[in-house]
Amino acid sequence: MTVLKRLAAILIGLIAILYLGATGLLFFLQRDFQYAPAGEVFEPQAVGFSGEVVTIPTGGDEIVTGWYAPPRDGMPVILYFKGNAGSFSAEHVRYRAFSEAGYGVLAFDYRGFPASPGVLSEENILADALSAYDWLAREGHPILIWGRSLGSGPASYVASVREAEALLLETPFYSAVSVAGERYGFLPVGWLMHDQFRVDQWIGEVAEPVFVAHGTADEVISVGNGERVFAAAPNAVELWIEPGGTHGDLWARGIWERARAFFESVNRGG
Repeated sequence: MTVLKRLAAILIGLIAILYLGATGLLFFLQRDFQYAPAGEVFEPQAVGFSGEVVTIPTGGDEIVTGWYAPPRDGMPVILYFKGNAGSFSAEHVRYRAFSEAGYGVLAFDYRGFPASPGVLSEENILADALSAYDWLAREGHPILIWGRSLGSGPASYVASVREAEALLLETPFYSAVSVAGERYGFLPVGWLMHDQFRVDQWIGEVAEPVFVAHGTADEVISVGNGERVFAAAPNAVELWIEPGGTHGDLWARGIWERARAFFESVNRGG
């Protein structure tokens, strides 16, 4: 029994060491797991986008860089919040589609992403999002907010503290910490995670009409997140759950056509 007890003690010790090691790794490298900021920065003219490069002052006397194109007369502007990978400019197909349909568009990189130097953190992302909204509001056009994936965090936050015509959330999380809990349920992520993006807390303060889009085959942010966000929105208007849709293919599956119908409905007042 003594040998068995010693072996059991050794095993328990090894498990404890592995657990503490995993906890420490997640704590110190968590932003490396959460964000993938490397990527090519495109120039608008090189990809056929008619807008201009703009720089927007943000927190700490720093700037973020983005693209802006004004709308046609009487049309709103889409304020687009990107996901967690690469540069905003990689999604130029979307911006061209927005602009060709008469919508204005403002999209940008948060600090720490390729076009905007600085420290990458939730605090900075939310500050950058508010700075972008405030810069755009001075242009005087109605604003539609579109947040994709990670962008559902700043999009929901901005909509909760500023006024817009509508909020569209594409593959949103209920919170970043809830997604981490799904992946790393054996770790105390609620205590460890710096950038939690509590959409679950912000969405209840969003007065704007809300459209939520998600795919049933999303392996990055499970579809249940989108369903919970929609259920928590005070002015939830439309929930589009695409059978077989993944985290990255809703554009190809027609989200823009559905988004335009939603935006036009909002513009008509119902």
